[in-house]
Amino acid sequence: MTLIELQQILARGEDSQYQFKQNITNADSLAAEMVAMANAAGGKIIIGVNDNGEITGLSSKDIRRLNQLISNVASDFIKPPISPLTENIQTDKGLLIIIFVPDGLNKPYLDKSGVMWVKSGADKRRVTSREEMQRLFQAAGLIHADSVPVQETSQTDLELWSFQDYYKNRYHEVVEEITPRLLQNLGLLKSEQLTLAGLLLFGKMPQRFKPVFVIKAIVFPGDNVDVSQYIDNEDIEGNLLQVYKDSFAFVRRNLHHVQNDQGVNSLGKPEIPLVVIEELLVNALIHRDYFISAPIRLFIFRDRIELISPGHLPNHLTIEQVRCGLSNMRNPVLASHATHILPYRGLGTGIPRVLESYNAVEFTDDREANQFKVVIKRNPVLW
Repeated sequence: MTLIELQQILARGEDSQYQFKQNITNADSLAAEMVAMANAAGGKIIIGVNDNGEITGLSSKDIRRLNQLISNVASDFIKPPISPLTENIQTDKGLLIIIFVPDGLNKPYLDKSGVMWVKSGADKRRVTSREEMQRLFQAAGLIHADSVPVQETSQTDLELWSFQDYYKNRYHEVVEEITPRLLQNLGLLKSEQLTLAGLLLFGKMPQRFKPVFVIKAIVFPGDNVDVSQYIDNEDIEGNLLQVYKDSFAFVRRNLHHVQNDQGVNSLGKPEIPLVVIEELLVNALIHRDYFISAPIRLFIFRDRIELISPGHLPNHLTIEQVRCGLSNMRNPVLASHATHILPYRGLGTGIPRVLESYNAVEFTDDREANQFKVVIKRNPVLW
């Protein structure tokens, strides 16, 4: 890091990626800071600077002590251990030491007391909620929401005819008896309870147990959210296939049709190709974060359609990678069955197909709000 870069960072102040410390003597305190950064996107701890960004400097003795402290904390106070790098910088007000904490590859990280820390703006906080812990384990690939048993469910909550039809269509044989072992082998039952995948795919009334796993669909008259007026409104529920069908029908009935080069007696074509709606709805249902207790929101405005899914893109996946067809399987059990239930191919081709059919689509990976938004532009001039 150059002195100019350092000055720019100090002038901006602390944030999620940069922490200032005048000095550090407490190993537990340093461990908490490093754990929080490793559980986030990594960051830098600059020692020898006060909270106001003013350089106070360190002595050569401080530098030797801190390097030893950092090494001990990284190996003995953090589980699993991390490998930070350090850099010493000479300024006219004394030495500084910068700790480069990498974005952790083995999340979640804990301190030696078993406490899980995460960044919260420029500060850090303990993770105490079960839901947030699950999301961190999910990010590490140690747990998947669709494989978690749903409390108070049992095999009796399965829609038998729905499962039997699916099994016959997929495996080309009739299943006479639906045994617990069969459901367990398919990832639909665990510990005598339906998994979330089992409930969402074949449950009789999924929303009885998971009422927020719906799509809240609203059509507004203008270009902004209107709290007092709407044109159409529906809470779309049922199993995954029913939610998809009803959501698709909701959008379709609220689309305009344009004549283009068709004859005057033609019904016209939908203003947005239906394959775009199909692909984006399926992606939202399969790839949303089911550890977040929130619905998918479908907002239709005069100038656009918004589809907002709980959970930002998993791990290091970026919007550019998604646009190119890369994917990361957040809900592998759901996805494995969805290829035989929904119009889903599971090959990462959905988004490229959307953009090939209709390029007026924007994606926003909002990590602060922990949501993923798709905006499909409309052209009011056409109608």
